[in-house]
Order: sequence, then C-alpha cells, then structure tokens
Amino acid sequence: MSEIKKENLFSSPDTESKVYVIHENEEWLIPLREAFNELDVSFEEWFIHEGSLSLDQVPPDGIFYNRMSASSHTRSHRYSVELTGPVIAWLEAHGRRVINGRRALQLEVRKFEQYLSLQNQGIKTPKTIAATGHDEIIDAAKSLDQTPFILKPNRGGKGQGVELFRSVDELKNRLDEQSELSLDGILLIQEYIKPHNETITRLEFIGGKFFYGVQVDTSDGFELCPADSCAVGDNFCPAPGDAPKNKFTILEDFNDAELIDKLERFFASNNIEVGAAEFVENESGERFVYDVNINTNYNRQAEKDAGDKKRAMLEVARFLGKELETTVADRPKVAQGIPV
Repeated sequence: MSEIKKENLFSSPDTESKVYVIHENEEWLIPLREAFNELDVSFEEWFIHEGSLSLDQVPPDGIFYNRMSASSHTRSHRYSVELTGPVIAWLEAHGRRVINGRRALQLEVRKFEQYLSLQNQGIKTPKTIAATGHDEIIDAAKSLDQTPFILKPNRGGKGQGVELFRSVDELKNRLDEQSELSLDGILLIQEYIKPHNETITRLEFIGGKFFYGVQVDTSDGFELCPADSCAVGDNFCPAPGDAPKNKFTILEDFNDAELIDKLERFFASNNIEVGAAEFVENESGERFVYDVNINTNYNRQAEKDAGDKKRAMLEVARFLGKELETTVADRPKVAQGIPV
C-alpha cells in the first residue's frame, strides 16, 4: 500500500494518483501509515533530507501533505526545511493540491510571525520582543520590564530551547555560556504567563475545523511533544511499581466557541488545514495562544483513556483520502474545460 522513497525522490513511474506525505521523521509517520492502511488510502512517503530537484521535472499526480517539522535539525536533518520550501513551490507551480503549503511552512519555523498573524485575527498572545545580538537580547529583556520571563528560539520545535529566567542577570550568564540558542539567530523574550493549574491546552484542527482539545501537564517543563514516540526519557519513566505517567488528557467538553472561531479563521487565512494551537490560561481566566504547530502529532494513550471515540490520525487519513478522491474526480473536468 505504501512506499518510502529516499532516492529519485520527486519522480514516480507509478501513474496512480495517491497521497504523498512530505516528512523527515519515520517514527512520527507510524500512526498515519496505520490509518492509511486501515482506510485503504493509497500513499507514498517523501522522506526529505538530501536530494536534488530540476526545474524540468513534473510532479506525479496526487495530493501532497506537508508534515515537515521545525525540529528536524535536532535529528541531524539540518536542511530538510530549506529543501521542503522549493519542493512545495514546485508542486504549487504545477497546480498540485498541497495541504499545509508554503505559508504554513513559513509560520512553522517563524514564531514571531505566528504571533503577528494570530493578533491579526484578534487572538491574544503573550507580550513578545524579537532580538538578535548579545546586547540587544539583554536590552530587550530589560525593556520587557517584568520577571520572570521566557526566552525561546524563533525557530525551535517540541519546546526545546524554551527557558524561564527570573532575572536579567540570569539571562546574561546564560548568553555568556552559549550565544547560539536559535537556529535562525533570533531569540524571543516573552512575558511568562503562569498557568493557573500547571497545565496548557492544545487545540487540534483537521480539515481546517476544530477536532478536539487536549490538556497538557506542564509541571515537568516545556518540552511537550504529544507523539507517542516522544514519550521516553526521565519524565515518562516510572519508578518500579508505578503506573506510567501520561501528560495528555482529551477534553471532551471544550467549548470556547469564540476562540475556536478565531483560530479556524487564522488557519484558513494562512492555508493551514491540519494543525494545532496551544494556549495558556492565567489566574484571571484570560487565554493567550503562544504556539502554532503544523506538524501536529497525537497521543494515542490519551485518546484511548477518553474511550477512543475520536482518533485524530484516523481523521487526518480520512480527510486526505476524501481530498484525493475530489482531486481525481475533478481533474478530467478541468482538462475538458468544464467548470467545477
């Protein structure tokens, strides 16, 4: 049913239309493969790490789902994001249907631009200052004029590199130790919004529509990747006799209609069809969105704990399968000049 291609990546002798998945992490693809197979959806994986692309090439028929991750560089895939950019541009130039296209990829690796776009939809975000350069970062922290505060990379992933500082001097010492804390050289100094119950909420959207909410325990830090393959390490290794700890809980009754509506408009305006947004709620009940993720993953244990009534990756595969059917059905009409 599926094929993983790493050589001659962007050409296919197969004339069958299928779903092409653009990614760089095979572990994160396992649940999607299973969902495709369960629904009998034809697909192929494009593992983007190294390769070449000619202007003379023509993409295969099908639809293309971009799952490139901002954290790809942490898996020794330093230029996967950079290569994905021209690949998507090439696909779109040939009129191919791309889910999570160029604009989505741009926001995936530029948190400051995420906040600008969120604010354009009337969505609250934490006060944030972007800076590059040792002295400029220190000055930005001073001008924020509040402690504690957050330092995070403009281009990060999985919460890596997000640190809490209780003073400007503490930040200065950290920068003296290591100045390169963001892949693009830009660091964000951000107000710290203390979660009123040591949790944040992640809202999942599939096909541009809200699917479900997830409550995430933040008591152990900021690295909050929901994928089952991320659930390793000290935070998930119980002492002998203890039950495994799962940080993720499905919220079956999440009903903030105003925020959901604003986020759906935000995703639509930025061509993001499968993605997630995370918010923190302060003690006054105000909600601030602080992260958007297009390479969204899901925690199966949390879904099972909630009765397995909603399976997000299965819904993604179902959405992609329907989009493939629509694209195939429309293509002959377009070729014949019949309006669709």
